[in-house]
Amino acid sequence: MSTGAQSEIQLENEFFRVTKWTIAPGSVIPMHLHEHEYVVTPLVDGVMHVVTSDGEEIVAELVMGESYSRPSGSEHRIENRRSSAAIVFVEAERLS
Repeated sequence: MSTGAQSEIQLENEFFRVTKWTIAPGSVIPMHLHEHEYVVTPLVDGVMHVVTSDGEEIVAELVMGESYSRPSGSEHRIENRRSSAAIVFVEAERLS
């Protein structure tokens, strides 16, 4: 799998960081640790695979516009294994 994921910080201040992520087909966001609580808003429908730091695999069905949140301390990698299109979402982290 390629690391062909792209990020674009759309806003950053003392309270929030908002990043738009695009994961091309066959690409991955490498293993990373979220130091802050965050909200994800998918911009497309799709399926992504989440692999946690302990090896658990989660198949996440994304629905455009249906947001979800995760706590700080989440550690995982994100893969676009099956989709023939890019997975695109906006991640908003609460910094303080």
